[in-house]
Amino acid sequence: MMKAAIIKKPIISEKATAQSETMNRFTFAVDIKANKIEIKNAVEKMYGVQITEVRTMNYGGGKSSTKYTNRGIVEQSSKKWKKAIVTVADGETIDLFNNF
Repeated sequence: MMKAAIIKKPIISEKATAQSETMNRFTFAVDIKANKIEIKNAVEKMYGVQITEVRTMNYGGGKSSTKYTNRGIVEQSSKKWKKAIVTVADGETIDLFNNF
């Protein structure tokens, strides 16, 4: 898999920002087929930092909503996506606001 295709975008939320400031953890939306080793190598190559830990979570894919239409009841599934939380080595940081 290509390195640029693995990392889709950084996730900037209140919780992710708090973790980046206090625990050196940064959150990214990644390709659903990427594994932890590929994610680690992509982040290290893209930002030039040493990664100590990678955590991944899968979201979506289940039944999310039901619509009542003139053709009957239609069920829609939510979009699948994957989130990765990477822990950076002590003394290093990623500046998400200038790199993306």
